Amino acid sequence: MDAQPLLWIVPISGLVAVAVATYFAYDVLRSPIGTPGMQKVAGAIYVAAVAFIQRQYRTIFFLALGGMILIGVVIYFFESAPGVEKMELAIRTSIAFFVGAICSMASGIVGMFVAVKSNLRTAAAAQHSIGDALRIALRGGAVSGILVVGLSLIGVFVMFIAYGGFAKPEEAPFTIVGFGFGASFVALFAQLGGGIYTKAADLGADLVGKVEAGIPEDDPRNAAVIADLVGDNVGDCAGRGADLFESTAAENIGAMILGVAIYTVTHNVAWIVFPLVVRGFGLIASVIGIFLVRGNEKRDPMGSLNNGYYITIALSIVGMYFVTNQMLNEKGGALYFFGAGVVGILTSLAFVYITQYYTSGNWRPVKEIAEAAKTGPATTIISGVAVGFETTASSTITIAIALFTSHWLGDQWGQATGLPHGGIYGTAVATMGMLMSAAFILAMDTFGPITDNAGGVASMSRASEETRERTDRLDAAGNTTKALTKGYAVASAALAAFLLFSAYLDKVAQLTGKPFNTVDLAKVDVFLGGFLGAMLVYLFSSLAIRAVGRAGAAIIEEVRTQFREHPGIMAGTEEPNYARVVDITTASALRNMIAPGLLAVGAPIVVGILLKAEAEAAMLMVGTMAGVILATVLNNGGGAWDNAKKYIESGMLKDDKGNVLGKGTPAHAAAVVGDTVGDPFKDTAGPSLHVLIKLLATITLVLAPLFIP
Repeated sequence: MDAQPLLWIVPISGLVAVAVATYFAYDVLRSPIGTPGMQKVAGAIYVAAVAFIQRQYRTIFFLALGGMILIGVVIYFFESAPGVEKMELAIRTSIAFFVGAICSMASGIVGMFVAVKSNLRTAAAAQHSIGDALRIALRGGAVSGILVVGLSLIGVFVMFIAYGGFAKPEEAPFTIVGFGFGASFVALFAQLGGGIYTKAADLGADLVGKVEAGIPEDDPRNAAVIADLVGDNVGDCAGRGADLFESTAAENIGAMILGVAIYTVTHNVAWIVFPLVVRGFGLIASVIGIFLVRGNEKRDPMGSLNNGYYITIALSIVGMYFVTNQMLNEKGGALYFFGAGVVGILTSLAFVYITQYYTSGNWRPVKEIAEAAKTGPATTIISGVAVGFETTASSTITIAIALFTSHWLGDQWGQATGLPHGGIYGTAVATMGMLMSAAFILAMDTFGPITDNAGGVASMSRASEETRERTDRLDAAGNTTKALTKGYAVASAALAAFLLFSAYLDKVAQLTGKPFNTVDLAKVDVFLGGFLGAMLVYLFSSLAIRAVGRAGAAIIEEVRTQFREHPGIMAGTEEPNYARVVDITTASALRNMIAPGLLAVGAPIVVGILLKAEAEAAMLMVGTMAGVILATVLNNGGGAWDNAKKYIESGMLKDDKGNVLGKGTPAHAAAVVGDTVGDPFKDTAGPSLHVLIKLLATITLVLAPLFIP
């Protein structure tokens, strides 16, 4: 089982990713740019989005510089590695952190830039064909998806080689873990800042525009509408791009660390580099799936996207079979790990269906919330909270089955071959299986804000009804794909949590020279570590949600003031001051992202220093459990509220006499209130929790020397 030939798939898939992303970008940018009115709206969105990203990433850059210095100092004074000087180890880890941070920033910027260039071209294409509009929106999203996953793969591969991965493969994964920490660090602030921005603007635009002024969504008379459209890009594109970059990087490194244990017995480097190779096959499968998506006037856009995803899943299973047979066939036991990989792949598919069930207007949960809107905002909120809590059952059971089955298959491999650590490696293979479709998932996620923006561009430029109908159909599919990505991110975070938790135990064992595989909650300090981990999840979410409320309140007052002091806005004779709202939103988002971000970074460090390594393990373990469950509540509950509003707006809700209860009715107003409650749930706190979960793991891995008694 020589791993060397198959390793070529890593740089080859990376080059293919860059080439395909370049072609997609060329294909999108050469497309028609529509009417002068469309160009004016899209230009305003672009300028505001670039201004926010520049200010946000300037702040994050300096925070990352401080983190790099702190990590270097900690490693120098507290950690040692055989055959490596203290200064060299500190510099290596610091550089890995900074490179991971820079790559994560680049991922977010690329995602946002291409999205704001694609929205105009999608709206222009929708004037003639929904098939062309679908192609442009998906390929615009695919530039981000393919480049983010490709950058992650190449980044980990280059760091592994640069840090002596083939000379000392048992040491390199531990020294490059800083790369994952840097990616997580940036992703947290990018997701927080973007999430606060997008939902504060959305809240202000909806409550004053739809409910108080009674004007349609994306109406050009609403001063908050440009900020709302910008928010889709800086939150769902830049934030999610950084999120999935750190997911793939951190989980890849965690799986490599777990492979070290089997490598020490077999002396076969394939166990360490397998995650890189299988992700390379997944990247190629995603590219093929994206190429094969086709849309037409009669077909539901979501059906076309689903077909592409199913092709990606099928090709991923074929790739998993080939790679496990070539690399993990120790004593003929490859079939067990192939089974574990399929479990991970199917888990991603299961979460797609779970998320669709709870957030699509075709099923009971969303219809139930819409029915509750007939009796006012209170019952709408009660119903949405109940749906959010309900989603935890199917999600948790699916994760539990996936972890149990993949661990059991790994154990069976161990019994068949007589080799150790098969169970935990089985969960690592399942996690890598789930990540194989990451590029396609991220392409679908970025497709969502592109189509949302395209609808806004069409509406604000007074495009034809036929054009608006096409963009509305694409936007409906985009709302579903954004929800699916959040479900995927939660599931991957949950699978990776056990993987990264085990990697932390291995790291502590390596530092102390003693086995560390038991976390005893009967010890008071360990119990407190777990207790504080659960508390951290809720306090962090509170700060994120409160930040949206503060920023949203300022925007509501500004929009009301403009309507009151400039009556020509409603008459259509005067243009609102869009820039004023954009500036308020930007300043508030950047100011309010700092506190929850520093809490997430500082709390595990303080607990580890005061209560030591075992309590830190409890904090990681319990905090992860609480985080996964709360993220599921926030994501799916918020998504269900959002689509209940859209269900009513599409004319699907009727009273007892069969009359449509659509826009402008009390039921619609109640649904808008529910949606605004759900906005910071699903687009700020929920997605940020995905990052928090993995940040806890990467912090504990990198700073483990601080926590040794």
